[in-house]
Amino acid sequence: MPGSPYTDLDRPPLSAARLRRALVAPYGPWARLELRTETGSTNADAAAAAQAGEAEGLVVVAERQTAGRGRRGRSWQSPPRAGIATSVLLRPGQAVPDRGWPAAPPAGYGWLPLLAGVALVEAVTRLAELDATLKWPNDLLIGEAKCAGILAEAVPGPTPGDPPAVVLGIGLNVTLRADELPEHPTGLPATSLQLAGAAATDRDPLLRALLRAIADWYDRWRTAGGDATASGLREAYLKVCGTVGREVRALLPDGTTLTGTATTIDQDGHLVLTTPT
Repeated sequence: MPGSPYTDLDRPPLSAARLRRALVAPYGPWARLELRTETGSTNADAAAAAQAGEAEGLVVVAERQTAGRGRRGRSWQSPPRAGIATSVLLRPGQAVPDRGWPAAPPAGYGWLPLLAGVALVEAVTRLAELDATLKWPNDLLIGEAKCAGILAEAVPGPTPGDPPAVVLGIGLNVTLRADELPEHPTGLPATSLQLAGAAATDRDPLLRALLRAIADWYDRWRTAGGDATASGLREAYLKVCGTVGREVRALLPDGTTLTGTATTIDQDGHLVLTTPT
């Protein structure tokens, strides 16, 4: 059947019912999960829900994205059911007394994409049994090739003065073949878990592990009041960050570039460079 999700047996469809049973309250850490056969962008869908007043804890998953986005407007696309495309809606500026979560300061929101990166490395390392590293701030690398990207976007609150929501989007190449890999204007070659020799490429357990790891690290970070050091997040990130210790060229917000040696990640999640004197 043309267009059937069962025509490619290497790429079975995800089950919304099974994912909800595993991941949505009362048995899982998330509030609501939406699985879509196709959408433009899971980040855009989650951002629209945030603007409409959706509570924290929404997960949007798509079998195929037609207008997925990366940093600086780059596109992220994948054949149907060949990867993981998911976004989660967080409201870190709202205190949650029942969970012991004070409101996190906006200065710490820069750690959220790094938090997603740590969770992604944990899931890929444990299930795919591959050595993965993070290229600050948003790429997961296997060797020197990009296998996943992360995009965090702030969504303004409904009224002036309200803290923004944050949408975290993750795109992971799972079973893409060599002729299906996207082109990346960053110059990094692309890969997928399958091409890298993963021990497992079943998207269901990979997605479950990723979302549980994000929820776990988010709980630690929120409990620590958004403090990356006190929560252990900064230490965990530094252990898997392949950027620290390397010479890098950073593109600054004003369009200029800065070249130097990456020495650490500071308390606000910024990369610290030592430049030639």
